[in-house]
Amino acid sequence: MLWVQRSFDDLGTPLHDVTFCVVDLETSGGSPLDCGITEVGAMKLRGGRCLGTFATLVNPGVAIPPVITMLTGITQAMVVPAPRIEQVLPSFLEFAAGTVIVGHNVRYDLSFLDAALIRHGYSRLANRSVDTCALSRRLLADEMPNHKLGTLAERLRLAHRPTHRALDDVLATGDLLHVLLERAGTLGVLGLDDLLELPTVKGHPQLAKLRLTDALPRTPGVYRFLDAGGRILYVGKATNLRSRVRSYFTGDERRKVGQLLRETVAIDHTPTTTPLEAAVLEVRLIHQHLPRFNRQAKTWSRYAYLKLTLNERFPRLSVVRTAKDDGALYLGPLPTTAAARRVADAIECAAPIRRCTKAPPRTPRSAPCAPAQLGVSSCPCAGGVSEDEYRAVIDLIVRGLTAEPTLLLDPLGRRMHAMAAAERFEEAAELRDRASALAGAIARQRRLDGLRRAGRVVLDLPDGIAAELDGGRLVRTWSDGVAPLPLDERAAALPLGLPLARSDADEVACVAAWLAKEAHRVRIVSCEGELTSPVAALPRFQPTGEATAGTKVLIRSRG
Repeated sequence: MLWVQRSFDDLGTPLHDVTFCVVDLETSGGSPLDCGITEVGAMKLRGGRCLGTFATLVNPGVAIPPVITMLTGITQAMVVPAPRIEQVLPSFLEFAAGTVIVGHNVRYDLSFLDAALIRHGYSRLANRSVDTCALSRRLLADEMPNHKLGTLAERLRLAHRPTHRALDDVLATGDLLHVLLERAGTLGVLGLDDLLELPTVKGHPQLAKLRLTDALPRTPGVYRFLDAGGRILYVGKATNLRSRVRSYFTGDERRKVGQLLRETVAIDHTPTTTPLEAAVLEVRLIHQHLPRFNRQAKTWSRYAYLKLTLNERFPRLSVVRTAKDDGALYLGPLPTTAAARRVADAIECAAPIRRCTKAPPRTPRSAPCAPAQLGVSSCPCAGGVSEDEYRAVIDLIVRGLTAEPTLLLDPLGRRMHAMAAAERFEEAAELRDRASALAGAIARQRRLDGLRRAGRVVLDLPDGIAAELDGGRLVRTWSDGVAPLPLDERAAALPLGLPLARSDADEVACVAAWLAKEAHRVRIVSCEGELTSPVAALPRFQPTGEATAGTKVLIRSRG
């Protein structure tokens, strides 16, 4: 037989609407493996009112040691006529159904209950639990010599005092819970999710700033940490604003988080219709304000392009910071000029494109350049290649960057494995990194250009929400047939023939990543262009295993 516990669909339930079940057990010893339960006590509370109590002695099926009798006053004669735990469990499970279990050192009580449930064919308790001892350590740390239930009852002058009998201890724990909930309210703990997280909140000086999260809703959106001058310190996105921001006060041990919280005096937020809108808005705000504590999406102004100069008689590769409508083929934007240079190196290793930067002279030189002498490039300057022969090389590179990546990646793979077989491991590793950079750049280009080719796209998202994209940028979202104002008033998307602007790359990449993750939950309503294209999977280059002298062995797999 399985006991199925109803889950909480909304952890943001206000605490006054939560039904708590305060539980205490008396046992014949400290281990649930070889000791039994001698008494069960429970009380249901909601909104400060007692909804009912549950109390019974239990025959543990084992002898009660004298030391336990001295502690609890429960004797063997008292439990002999009492029901066994398997007779008590059905009534207790019905009493506790749909509640949040509360206890002082609740893990002890739950360990005995779970052990008994498993022994008699039930599943473990699925109820969420609150430990009043852990809450006391967080909320009353500077006021109490210790956090034993008896000490707390005396110092806080609770109406009931614990006696090591189940129901008495339950009544005292219930009184303690109400005191702790009142204290927690001063820190902005208003919902069940807040209460469940509170014991994990770090005891740092910024704990009082939890109150800054009071106004945050439990919806998708973007949050902003502000300093005393109103400047934005950090921008983030969340599917649940309140839970995400409060997590900075719990288990986040990153070094910069403490400094961020010290400087924060206010937390602003913008609710959004969907997580997609939140992700896009986060990118736009980071681009606009360049917050000091953000690391991602701040370097777009340093992005670079790899340019194939098709408007020259003998085209070449170059790394440029800006892209123009000049008939050239652009790859990017790429994260840095160094990343673009590494991709260029990979292409130059795969195809004999010229590596000089000056235009070839009309009169051929007397000797080819050094790369040509080494056999790794063409040298139009020395007249060693005709325009038609060189054009064939450029056509191969264009096809490799746009439609058939294997034309460039396969030669790199063959050379890489040949070097590894010859135990030239350092050279093979360098070639592997170049090939990986080229494959990654082509894959990124596919994703971005795929969204841009789609033009205007209308999507049905979960929960009755719709979204409209234009060239990969999010234009608007709406629900219930009511369309809000566009998210921004920027110009229309650039024509596909032009390279993607650096300022738009992060947003289009963000939308592409979201669609890839949520594709199974999204329905395409309309699409001006094409959203997918039949292109072979790209190989991936990665290290695996160990070779001699600790050098990585290289492998290639299809992604």
